[in-house]
Amino acid sequence: MSANTAQWSGHPHRRRGVLIVAVVILLLVVLMVVHLLTGQKAKTGQPPQVVSAATATLGDMPELLTALGTVTPVATVNVLPQLSGYLTAVGYQEGQDVERGQFLAQIDPRQYEINKQQAEAQLAKDQATLEQARTDLARYTQLHEQKSIAEQTYTDQKFTVAQTEAAVKADKAVIAQDELNLTYCHITAPVAGRVGLRLVDPGNYVTQSTSPGIVTITQMKPTTVQFTVPQNALGKVLQRVNAGAKLPVTAYSSDNSKQIATGTLYALSNQMATSTGTVTLRATFANDDESLFPNEFVNVRMLVDTLQKTVLVPTPAVQSGAPGDYVYLVNADQTVSVHKVTPGPSDGQFTAILSGLDAGQQVVTDGMDRLSDGAKIKVAQAHPAGAGSMGAPPAGNGGKRKHGSANTSS
Repeated sequence: MSANTAQWSGHPHRRRGVLIVAVVILLLVVLMVVHLLTGQKAKTGQPPQVVSAATATLGDMPELLTALGTVTPVATVNVLPQLSGYLTAVGYQEGQDVERGQFLAQIDPRQYEINKQQAEAQLAKDQATLEQARTDLARYTQLHEQKSIAEQTYTDQKFTVAQTEAAVKADKAVIAQDELNLTYCHITAPVAGRVGLRLVDPGNYVTQSTSPGIVTITQMKPTTVQFTVPQNALGKVLQRVNAGAKLPVTAYSSDNSKQIATGTLYALSNQMATSTGTVTLRATFANDDESLFPNEFVNVRMLVDTLQKTVLVPTPAVQSGAPGDYVYLVNADQTVSVHKVTPGPSDGQFTAILSGLDAGQQVVTDGMDRLSDGAKIKVAQAHPAGAGSMGAPPAGNGGKRKHGSANTSS
C-alpha cells in the first residue's frame, strides 16, 4: 500500500511539469509571431533610397566608329637587283630619306660593257653586209629588167637583203639590252621615301634571286591607316560616302592617351571578310610631322554623322536587363518606374536616346543597385544630362560636342 501511495502522489508533480513546458512553448510561439509582424512592419516602413539623378536635355551627338588600325604606307618597295654581278658601292646611309631616282648601289658593269662592245661590232659587220647586199640587188635589178639574169637569182638577192636587214635589227636589240643592263648596274630609288637598314654589303655577289634584296624603301608621307568596321555599320558609311561626304578620321595612340593625327577616309575594300563579318577601310593622313610610323598600331575614330538636337542622358543611366534597354524614370511622387528606351550612339560620357524619353524628364544615374519599379527614392543631387561632373558645359542649346574625344562606337 505504501508503494502505490507514493506512485499516485507523484502524479501532481508530473502534471505540473507538463503544464510548465506547454506554457513555455506557447510563449515562444507568441514571441515568433510578434517578431514576424514587427519585422514586416519594419520592412514596409523602410526609408526612401538615396539616389543621384540627371535631367535629360537636347544636344548634338556624334556618331562615331572606333577600331584598331594599322599604319600602312602608300608604298613599300623592296629594291632587288635586276641582274647578276658583284656589288661595288652603296650610295646611301641607313635610315636616310631619298628622292626618286637617287643613287642607291652599283653593280660591277665591266662584263656588260664588254657585251655591248661585242654587239656593236656585230652590228657594224651586219650593216656592211647589208650595204653589199643592197648594192648587189640594185645591179641585179638592172640586169633583171634587161632579161640578162635568171628570175631566181634576182629573187634570191631580194631575200638576202631582207635577211641582212633583220640581222641588223637583231644587233640593235642586243645593244639596247646591253644598255639596259648597264642602267640596271646603276641602281636608283624607284620611289621617294626612307631607306631601312642595309641588307647587302659591298663585295657580295648578287643575283636576280638575291633575297631579301638590296634595301627596302618606305614612303613616310603621306601615309594611310587601315582598319575594319562591322557589317552592321557599313550601310551608314556607304550612304555618307556615296553622297560625297569626306568622313574625318582621327588616329590616337595605342593606349588612347593622346591624339596623333587627323585625316579622311578615301577607300573601302570591295569584299567583306566572311570569317569576321567586317569590311576593311583605309584613311589617308598627310603625316607631315611623321608622327605615324609604318606598321604602328593606333586607335581609329571615324565621324560618320552627327545627330542634331537629340535627347541626351548620362551613360550610367541606361541599363540593360530583362525588359531590354531601360532607365529608372523619376516620378513626381518621388518614386521610380522602369522606362524602356532605345539608345543610340554614345561618346562614353553621354548616350543619345532615340525613343522612349523626352527632354526635361529626370532619370536615376547612381544608387540603382537595389531599386525596383515603384520604389521610393530621395534625390541627392539632380543636374542636367549635358553638364559633366567636372563642370563641363552642357551639350544642349545647339552646342556641338567634340567628336575627337569620343571613346565608343555607335
